[in-house]
Amino acid sequence: VQLQASGGGLVQTGGSLRLSCEASGLTFNMYDMGWFRQAPGKEHEAVARINWNGGSTLYTDSVKGRFTITRDNDKNTVYLQMSSLKPEDTAVYSCAAKIRNTGTYKFWGQGTQVTVSS
Repeated sequence: VQLQASGGGLVQTGGSLRLSCEASGLTFNMYDMGWFRQAPGKEHEAVARINWNGGSTLYTDSVKGRFTITRDNDKNTVYLQMSSLKPEDTAVYSCAAKIRNTGTYKFWGQGTQVTVSS
């Protein structure tokens, strides 16, 4: 199983980025997906989650109204559209997969760095 995240970069405060995570080696529509982040000195944080068919999403409070998680099961890809970015969004963002309707994320991808300058 491989989860390949991309789309990170350097952006100014108020800017936007779209992260992508392409999955391979698994039956994508059997998995719920999530985006997580970790900033230096801060705890690992679940940012957004989406169920196997895209019908249910969940966001951490700090990104509600600014970030949108979606998925395309035909392309085995999950996306994180990030808007109105703030310096506190600076972190390494990773995607993860868990078998649908279970509690533990089983597969993790390498992260992509997002840096928001003030």
